[in-house]
Formats: sequence, C-alpha cells, structure tokens
Amino acid sequence: MNFNRKLVLADGTVFPGNGFGSKEEVIAEVMFNTGMTGYQEILTDPSYHNQMVCMTYPMIGNYGINQEDYESKSHGASALIVKEYCEVPSNWSAVQTLDEFLKSRNTPGLCDVDTRALTIRIREAGAIRGIMVDATVSDEEALAKLNATEVLTAHVKQVTPKASYKVPTQNKKFRVVFMAFGAKQGIINELAARGCEVIVVPYHTTFEEIKALNPDGVVLSNGPGDPTDIPEVLPVIRELQVNYPLFGVCLGHQLFALANGATTSKMKFGHHGGNVPVKDIALGRTLITSQNHGYQVNRESLEGTDLELTHYAINDDTVEGVKHKKYPAFTVQYHPEAHPGPSDSKYLFDQFIANLSK
Repeated sequence: MNFNRKLVLADGTVFPGNGFGSKEEVIAEVMFNTGMTGYQEILTDPSYHNQMVCMTYPMIGNYGINQEDYESKSHGASALIVKEYCEVPSNWSAVQTLDEFLKSRNTPGLCDVDTRALTIRIREAGAIRGIMVDATVSDEEALAKLNATEVLTAHVKQVTPKASYKVPTQNKKFRVVFMAFGAKQGIINELAARGCEVIVVPYHTTFEEIKALNPDGVVLSNGPGDPTDIPEVLPVIRELQVNYPLFGVCLGHQLFALANGATTSKMKFGHHGGNVPVKDIALGRTLITSQNHGYQVNRESLEGTDLELTHYAINDDTVEGVKHKKYPAFTVQYHPEAHPGPSDSKYLFDQFIANLSK
C-alpha cells in the first residue's frame, strides 16, 4: 500500500497511513479510546481539545454523522486515527459521511494505521505528543517541528463560551447555572429534561455574577487539560458550595477537589472509553461508565479534607467520585450523561435534582 500521510510520535516512532478528512497538519497529544461506537460524540467533546484520538475498535464511520449527537458545534478532538475508515455509511439518520464531517471542521483523519501497535505504545510510554503530516515530509523534519512547538496549556480558556446564554426548558422547576469549562450538550440536555432552566456561563464568571442570576443550584462541567491551569476558579467554587447545591463532572470534579484541599496528578494514559467499571460505595453497585480524562484526584490527598470518597474505579482503584461532608455538593470523574456510553449513572442527575428540591 502506498501511504500518503503519517503520524510521528515524540519518541521518533512513525505510524504510516492514509489521510481522510482535512489535510491540515496538526500537533497534539495522542491518546486512545476503547469505545466501539460514539465517534461523533467523541469528536465533538470539548474535553478532547488538543488531542488526537486513536479508536481501538477497527472499523469507524459505518453509521455516518447525524444531526442529534453533537456535543459541541465548535470544539472537539484535533484529529482522528483509525484502523479502517468506512467510506459508505448505512444509517437512516446519517446526513454526512465521517470524511465530510471532518473536512467541515478542518479536522484531519488518518486510516490504515496499525492502531493496536499505537495503543500498546501509548500504554507502555504513556500519553505522548505527536505530529500528523503528509508522507512527503521526512521523519526528521516532522520530529524537529514537533520538538520545536511549545506545549499548549490552559485549554479551558480556548473552549469556554465567550458569553453567557440561556437554555430554556418546558415545565421549568429550577434554574441552574452551568459553569462551562468545556461543556457537553448531553449534560445540559439531562438537566433540561428534569425541568431545569440552564444558564451556561464562561469559566471565569465570578461568584457575585452567578449570585445575581439567582440560581437554585450550580453544575461544574467537564473540560480539557490540567485542572491546576485555572486556579482562579477555586475561590469561586468554595463560595458556591456554601451557598448552593453543587454537582461536578470530570474536570469539574477535579476542580472541586482542589478547591477543598485535595491534589491532582496526570495519569499515565488516562481513562477513555465507555466500558470503565466503577463502584458506587453507598449503593454497593458496580456501574459501567463513560470516561474521558487524563488527570485524577489523588486518593491519599482526601485525608484531612472535608471530602468523602463515594466512587472508585475497580480496575485501578482511582477516585471516581466525592461528596462534601457539610454541604450538598458532590462530583464524579466520569460522564453520567452517557454520550456516548452506558446510562447506568443517570441517577446522579436525579440526586442533584433532589438536592435542589430541598
């Protein structure tokens, strides 16, 4: 096979393949996702900002792109890497092929790649930066360009909305402020379905500005990057948890933990997929969860804080949920809205609504 595009990793490993989607050259962190389906939600999840996603499931693109499964219309993954790209999708709701979708968002794709070898490389070496280039670019030139490019930080500032906006709902019961660090539409939809008028605000919104909106509760959204990049939000979270019922997801969970004295750290390759088993301690149940995170709350750092462990990952014992011992505030590391993934954890939205009712 004559390959026309390739991925060069920071350690010099080269993965040849063929391009589809945009022809844009891209530099980003490379990670893998174990989901069998849900590539549209993954590609439009702002939590994947500045990341190339390697799908471990072999064939991707077979059901195309529809109008309903967008998590964000403007932000998401930087590139897609697959073993086999399906050029002709077959699904009644498809309005675009995956190739057309990637071109519309100026996102490059790479297929015919040995994704098993790439996944093993990431598992062994940990999350690693890479550059996707045309095959005519020499390996040495690509690697030099990658090494000369500054590592991007403060990703939240690039995906947060520029201004606040309201998402109305029928049969309004509550008003919820949604702090958007890289918000997924699926979380907003779950709140709206439970009678919440959702006001989405940028990550830098002050406590006084949120208080002026007269909310019944606050949700801290998911988002990309290192939670320690935005320490300015921690004092705001500390004031919010005292005054309103609070629910945090993914990056919101990590920020909530930092605000209460815990610490976080980067994982070797993180949790990315829709099949991660998590134990809910209070219920005594094992949940299959949808996850996308490269950072974790350090379990030992919870000692001496006002936080109590509520969920943990069965595979590696990492922290998956905490609650405050004094206030009606709780968070989880995974994505309870299940876009994509299993819906085992949607009951958490009902718990938040119960706190609002009180």
